[in-house]
Amino acid sequence: MPVDKLLIYCTCPDRESADRIAGHLVSERLAACVNITAPIVSVYTWQGKLETTDEYLLLIKTSRSRYTALEQALLSVHPYELPEIIAVPIEQGLPAYLHWIDECTEQQLD
Repeated sequence: MPVDKLLIYCTCPDRESADRIAGHLVSERLAACVNITAPIVSVYTWQGKLETTDEYLLLIKTSRSRYTALEQALLSVHPYELPEIIAVPIEQGLPAYLHWIDECTEQQLD
């Protein structure tokens, strides 16, 4: 049985923006949970220049049905011009946890 859950990677420039984005995604029911890692070091090329930057990584758990809204929310609140938004399908997991993701990301009817 295919699982319709996603793990989304998104980096942030500082803890303040990571906290703000995580809170927004969870409070809007776009994500069931967002883990914020300790600072990581990212090495990448941006506008032709090699960069090394400390960042915070968000690990966002959501349902596939909420991905489009989550992506739009990230684009609207993220401080980067081009934020990292990479979605990876969750192939397996504890059934009760996967069900919890569904419960947390269900759209509320007004």
